[in-house]
Amino acid sequence: MPDVEYAFLADAAETAPGQKFHVLGGGVSQINGRVFPVIHPHLALVVGLRVSAVEGGREHELRFVLLGPTGQQVAEATGGLKAGTRPDGRDEIVTFSIDLWNLTFPTPGDYSLRVMVNGSEQRRLALAVLAMPDPAGPPLERALPDRRYDA
Repeated sequence: MPDVEYAFLADAAETAPGQKFHVLGGGVSQINGRVFPVIHPHLALVVGLRVSAVEGGREHELRFVLLGPTGQQVAEATGGLKAGTRPDGRDEIVTFSIDLWNLTFPTPGDYSLRVMVNGSEQRRLALAVLAMPDPAGPPLERALPDRRYDA
């Protein structure tokens, strides 16, 4: 079975099979929000899949599931990948990226992105979604009570 060599979240990524990949803001592990649910406009999931010569030329199912703090499914995607074979019989690392647009995080907490290949979980990425305080802060209370002083 193909194995996930690496997987990470980034702000953006561009990948081309068999070539170098380009990443902006790689290593995303935390998202901050002020009001929930929070909608994050874009994340890229970058995956390097090691495919052996025996597994090359076959179709492999890839599935990605984002789970919320209580284990509820927040988002998912499924796709297929067919890696070629190298003439020298070496393993091939197929790099690809998945654009995740407008993900909705209902509450703050610890989320988990699961990467599965052919029905088997290969990698789990942690994503903390934190509630940030309002920069204006709570209304200020009067420091002293309103008192009248008689002279």
